Amino acid sequence: MKTMTAPQESVARQGISMNGLRLIRGQAAVFVRFAGLGSGVTLAASAVLVLLSQRIPWVAANALTTVASTVVATELHARVSFGHGRPGLACHVKSAATVAAGWLGTSAAVGVLAALRPDAGLVLQQTVYLTATALVGIGRYLVLRLAVFAERTRTPRTGGGVRVRAAYDAAA
Repeated sequence: MKTMTAPQESVARQGISMNGLRLIRGQAAVFVRFAGLGSGVTLAASAVLVLLSQRIPWVAANALTTVASTVVATELHARVSFGHGRPGLACHVKSAATVAAGWLGTSAAVGVLAALRPDAGLVLQQTVYLTATALVGIGRYLVLRLAVFAERTRTPRTGGGVRVRAAYDAAA
């Protein structure tokens, strides 16, 4: 068994930390793209909602913009945020499920606030809503990154089988 000298161990540790730093930077860049694209789509959808709601009932306008913005965001996140390529129907359905779960989460947060503090002012309501939205956004990012748009690589397994694993360290 060969042992490393102190300088070799230092270089090895530094290499590990450099790879870790690259991985963190790569994931941070992915998250920034995700947040930027998501925010842009949300702002655009808000403007479209205002325009549509002047011509059709607000509930219908909201439903249309929610569906359209979810499809657009899924396409952008798959292609730009995660570099996954064009998402299929299954990815769109899973992404829509994260949007539905997020809507339930933010609605629950505001509903709990209304039950506990019926006299809550606008600032507290918006603080609760925006905090819930931020948490939902982080959760949505994690689900999309780790499950929906995770890169899949095939790695041979001993015994001739094939093992599928997520390649999260692609940036390293």
